[in-house]
Amino acid sequence: MSSGIAFEEPVPYVEENIMKSLPEEQKEMTIKDEALHSSENPKEPENPGLSSETFLCPDSEKCLSTNANLGKHRRVHVGENLFTCSECVKCFRSKGELTVHERIHTGEKPFTCSECGTCFISKGELTVHERIHIGEKPFTCSECGKCFRSKGELTVHERIHTGERPFACSECGKCFRSKSNLTVHEKIHKGVKPFACSECGKCFRSKSNHTVHEKIHTGEKQFACSECGKCFRSKGELTVHERIHTGEKPFTCSDCEKCFRTMSDLTKHERIHTGEKPFVCSECWKCFRSKNNLTVHKKIHTGEQPFACSECGKYFSTKGDLIKHERIHTGEKPFACSECGKCFSTKSNLTVHEKIHSGKKQFTCSECEKCFATKGNLTEHERIHTGEKPYACSECGKCFSSKSTLSVHERTHTGV
Repeated sequence: MSSGIAFEEPVPYVEENIMKSLPEEQKEMTIKDEALHSSENPKEPENPGLSSETFLCPDSEKCLSTNANLGKHRRVHVGENLFTCSECVKCFRSKGELTVHERIHTGEKPFTCSECGTCFISKGELTVHERIHIGEKPFTCSECGKCFRSKGELTVHERIHTGERPFACSECGKCFRSKSNLTVHEKIHKGVKPFACSECGKCFRSKSNHTVHEKIHTGEKQFACSECGKCFRSKGELTVHERIHTGEKPFTCSDCEKCFRTMSDLTKHERIHTGEKPFVCSECWKCFRSKNNLTVHKKIHTGEQPFACSECGKYFSTKGDLIKHERIHTGEKPFACSECGKCFSTKSNLTVHEKIHSGKKQFTCSECEKCFATKGNLTEHERIHTGEKPYACSECGKCFSSKSTLSVHERTHTGV
């Protein structure tokens, strides 16, 4: 239908008596054509403050500066995509959108930043990028006041407040706030990791994760905290760190209202309520709530302890365990009780201590109903009933019910 493409030329009004003489199929096509182009003289806007040259869309009441622009805009409502990419057959509403898309295939990036030389496929992308250099963030969230460089970034951010996740994975049903996050997630099902590190060969699902990883090899940490001077490889890592200083915890659990600094911390926490443990050890089939916990657990099977104490040479399976241990040598106790001021070397020890003040003992022995402040203390106690002694002395083979009693025993051999 030739008239269906020439949006710049208004379609003449079709009289009712002519419509009656048309076959039903052709009548529907003509009606659709009229809906797309409007009439010869576009409808005058009802608002007298608008210019007489303004063209009003009857569907959305959006005002356009030319009749041609109105024609392009009307395609949004009728769902018409007239321009097809010859490379991947993706369709677009305007020639301009197609031209920008085709640059993905050709690799052409004609818009260059005068500040840093980075190139972009569209003027819009360049404009958003240039705001990095001038520090401009014109789009403000009405809920929390946070500012963004682009309307798109603001829209995605606002979904944190609304809880909206409009992009669903067709494979597992998991929903996401942005199309890009869905695209990265879908690669899990496909097993695709197209971004490989040239230094160590490690592969990544997203370009951004690949870029951050490469900085491990270069040692580059360009994002510095203005509060404490600590540096980070990515803006995201810095943003999360800054919340330590501000105390901001924007992610709230809908079950218990506990707040977290990151979405990933909230996701891990929510598994406590759901009981979900999606990470399975291939060696012993034990399940874990987080990937990190699984990684630490696997080192039991491999015997890997890559973190060595520079003071005494003792090895640890995680960096966190090493840091806790080093406080024995330094005497550092950074966790203070707000009730009595007593200090502790670990957060977990402080949490246990605080229960003395609250009197809270939530872990009960099913055998004798004795209560304990921690799960660990309950587990040790239960071994009295079961007779289990999982800790064996490597020197003499004697077994013990707890790690601490084994440590005391081992000193009889070492004389320490």
